[in-house]
Amino acid sequence: QVQPVESGGGLVQAGESLRLTCTASSSTFDGRAMGWFRQVTGKEREGISCTTSSGRRTFYVDSVEGRFTASRDNANKTVDLQMNSLKPEDTAMYYCAPCVSVATIIVPASDFRSWGQGTQVTVSS
Repeated sequence: QVQPVESGGGLVQAGESLRLTCTASSSTFDGRAMGWFRQVTGKEREGISCTTSSGRRTFYVDSVEGRFTASRDNANKTVDLQMNSLKPEDTAMYYCAPCVSVATIIVPASDFRSWGQGTQVTVSS
């Protein structure tokens, strides 16, 4: 698998917005639900959104529901994450990967191993 490439992170103040983009290869992207994950140093990676392969539906965890919106462009094999009303607790490295939504939890697809470099989001108070 080719690693996805995440971009768009940066340093913003609380309440501001950022838009992240992930570009993936066909083998990673085509026909698969795609999600966003984030990780704070020293903590487990957390799934925050999972968008179905058609793009018609996205599942979110409670901590980002109503503030973040994920979308995908199947023609260009990209998935975006629009992040509004950012909070300091959103500070993390953000990654994309194929995903599975299980009840209220979002996890990476079991066969996915090729995590990208991620993009850092830092929200100051």
